[in-house]
Amino acid sequence: MFIVCWLFKNVSSNSVAQKIYVELNNTVPCVRLLNATHQIGCQSSISGDTGVIHVLESEADLEWPLSKGPNPPYMVLLESSLFTNWNTLTVTIVHPPEFSPHTTCPNENTGVYTETYDHNLAHCNTTVWNPRGNGLSYEEFDFPVFSLKEDNETEVIKQVRSHFKGDVLFYSISYPLCAMQLFSHMYAVTDTATCMRRGSIDFSTSPVMVCNPLGDYNVCAFIRPYNSTAFGHKENESVVVAAARLDSRAFFLQDSTGAEGSVSGFVTLLAAAQALREATQEAPPTRNILFAFFHGEVFDYIGSSRMVYDMKNNKFVIDLDNVHSILEIGQVAVRSGTNLFLHSDPVSRRNNTIHDEVTNLVKNLQSSTAGLNFSFVETGFSQPLPPSSFQRFLRARAIPGIFLADHQTAFNNRYYESFYDDAAHLNLTYPSNLSPEEQLEFVTDTAKSLTEVATAVARALFKQAGGNNSQVNNINADPKTVTQMLYGFLVRSNNSWFQALMAPELKDLPHQANALTYLVQYLLANLTGTATNLTQSQCKKPDELPNESTYMYSYFWVQGMVPPNSTQRESFCVRTAVRLAKAVSPAFDLGDYVSKEYSTWTESQWTFIKARIFLVASRDLEMLTLGVGVAVLFTSLLVTYFVSTKADVLFSAVREPNNGAY
Repeated sequence: MFIVCWLFKNVSSNSVAQKIYVELNNTVPCVRLLNATHQIGCQSSISGDTGVIHVLESEADLEWPLSKGPNPPYMVLLESSLFTNWNTLTVTIVHPPEFSPHTTCPNENTGVYTETYDHNLAHCNTTVWNPRGNGLSYEEFDFPVFSLKEDNETEVIKQVRSHFKGDVLFYSISYPLCAMQLFSHMYAVTDTATCMRRGSIDFSTSPVMVCNPLGDYNVCAFIRPYNSTAFGHKENESVVVAAARLDSRAFFLQDSTGAEGSVSGFVTLLAAAQALREATQEAPPTRNILFAFFHGEVFDYIGSSRMVYDMKNNKFVIDLDNVHSILEIGQVAVRSGTNLFLHSDPVSRRNNTIHDEVTNLVKNLQSSTAGLNFSFVETGFSQPLPPSSFQRFLRARAIPGIFLADHQTAFNNRYYESFYDDAAHLNLTYPSNLSPEEQLEFVTDTAKSLTEVATAVARALFKQAGGNNSQVNNINADPKTVTQMLYGFLVRSNNSWFQALMAPELKDLPHQANALTYLVQYLLANLTGTATNLTQSQCKKPDELPNESTYMYSYFWVQGMVPPNSTQRESFCVRTAVRLAKAVSPAFDLGDYVSKEYSTWTESQWTFIKARIFLVASRDLEMLTLGVGVAVLFTSLLVTYFVSTKADVLFSAVREPNNGAY
């Protein structure tokens, strides 16, 4: 649901402003983003934008706020089916059949397919990956657009719609009117180069940043850790990279869940990492495996391009020459049948060595589905890779690799990079009689499906890394872990399982902006790490102990579960190879704000974000009030003038008699 107007009664306050306005909490604005060439997004005027709220029920009703309405300007609320390219404000009631505000060719200018690599495959010439995309998220709006997040917003919207029904259908006016004021003025304008230059000008002792580079952290873990301070090439080391992207976006950045777009992929990879834990410890494969979760991929591959840049410049623990092959997990939860598809790069496969390695990886994947209810099918060689982090590695050098997805050509995802790509899109449904804790444990059909995919991925990675084939059938993903992750990421992040895996100081993490990165970090640590007997103080300073080293491992003190019949958590220390790696575009390290090689996306700064509603009286009442006020003013002036001119009479001292009686 979006912008909601509802007057809360019995509001008492000593402030006049608080008696006039009702503040709307938990608002999420559409903000301004910039790159090397232009700006997109929304903003209000510097003093905020105000309008009378009008509810739109059909396209025909749009004429009222645009031309017929007698009280412009209007703040418009409309059905989700009308939320397209119109310059209006919005309210969402139900899921539309399909909706993608992204472009039809995601990240087309920063992938591997360019005029110099293979111009026939560039710009989605052969395959339009997101045909439903309308590009709404990449347009610029000179007015504010807000989303309001409230628990009871559905019921509130219904009541508001009923309240304004006469106005919508019969164009009748009943005063007072409900109006809204939105504040979301953005500092940055034009493009990234302009805003970064203005932010670097020191006008005072405390310069104000106009915009900030988009970015966060990648989450990485090797099955055999390397010294975190020894960067560059590792002799006689070969690494298989298993990757997935973390981030997603929507028209409102904070409204994005990316159930199919990103969650299905990284949950599958997390489950595969857990499934490999025992097998790789009992019978370590000859090659290492790097689990890499990239952040910022939707904005021109920020995370993956950063890792490739660091590998090329000896700022990562391995370099590109150590990379044997890559397996990336894409969108895998919306299958149209029993097949998942293996995409590869037709250009690099023209090299016989690369082709043979890719063929071997395909065989490892296809043989890993034995006993499972689906199959891996290879796509044709004439088709390019879908938008993927793998493309950024290919820009640096030819590497064998496969991108795994549930679509052969165009995305199956009807809500790609949309706020509708949520739990309902993946059919995450639970019996109505279950409590939240019981829902957390309930294994859904989607969880069962992704568990099988994770099992196949884990087995294939073990084979690709040179693991012993006798161990393969013992590698199985855990459906309970998968269903708990889906529930936590898509339904209720503040649950007992997530809380048990987090550090005590991060117990409120699900409400923070960078929650996803740290949740995945701690999940991967718990799923692949080792629970130790270290105390909390030892866990914070493990280097003081023999056989412990922060150069090789990370140490996390986690809350643990609350045992039955107890109120105290059983906290413990986890030793893990999980690390965070910077995921900010190299363009900002290089100072190249017009780069064509790297992402240049930034987000504008703002003073404050606020939305509030109030009542607007009729024009006649306003004029009457003004007239009465003017009359009172002139009456006061006349009285003051009269009193002033007659002051000697009105305020003359009364002479007292000479003789007084006492």
